[in-house]
Amino acid sequence: MIFPLQRGPNLILSGSAHPSNMPDTIASSSSRRPYKRVVLKLSGEALREDGSMENIAPPIVEDIAHQIKAAFQSGLEIGIVVGGGNFWRGLTASNKGMERTTADYMGMLATIMNALAIQSMLEAIDVPTRVMSALELKAVAEPFIRRVAIRHLELGRVVIFAAGTGNPYFSTDTTAALRASEINADVILKATKVDGIYDSDPKKNPAARRFEQVSFREALARQLKVMDSTAFSLCMDNNKPIIVFDMHQPDNIRKALSGSPIGTLVCNGATLPADLVTVA
Repeated sequence: MIFPLQRGPNLILSGSAHPSNMPDTIASSSSRRPYKRVVLKLSGEALREDGSMENIAPPIVEDIAHQIKAAFQSGLEIGIVVGGGNFWRGLTASNKGMERTTADYMGMLATIMNALAIQSMLEAIDVPTRVMSALELKAVAEPFIRRVAIRHLELGRVVIFAAGTGNPYFSTDTTAALRASEINADVILKATKVDGIYDSDPKKNPAARRFEQVSFREALARQLKVMDSTAFSLCMDNNKPIIVFDMHQPDNIRKALSGSPIGTLVCNGATLPADLVTVA
């Protein structure tokens, strides 16, 4: 049994779950989750090829751009938040002696470089795009203004949110949660290196079971690592569902954007227990 999702201002769960009325395994739903507006969260490392000395691999960015275009052409309104870890990590630098605020601002500049790389690739394949920065850089990006961002989305432009929140000490996961709340996105799609959320580390425990769906409260109770605590609390308080999926599987970004049921859904609602989920 999979809970159907309906589109509204937020995703709404219907149905209930209890182990006593479920089969031993739960297969993936064939139905799609229809979205109107989403925020796609990409890490900076996602733009770099493993083992490469280059901070940005153009073929990887091009592949991401084509997947975004495929979903964009369906009429989906897409906001993107990208990290800067392929260039710089403020927290890492601060742990090595650099003043934290300065290190974080340097990280924000790194996200702007990544945002411009994604914009360039998207516009090269005829996807209209705007970069909106939380820091003022008039020559390369518009300042983030909530109403303007929403209007860009309504006019059929992909909006890339750069420079984090514009404040030190906040992660780009928090930026994704904040921007999703501000533009009233249906869901946050968090692209990662793993295919969802597990009840334990699958690299250490071969018997680890993947959740297909988990509630915010259950994720907190089990101390499941979905996002940092600030970002996670913001999503929970504003009822912004999160889908965690593996971006390294072929075409998975397009599938996630198009609403295919991949990864793990985190939302306000019942939990599908990990021991009842079949790992694909």
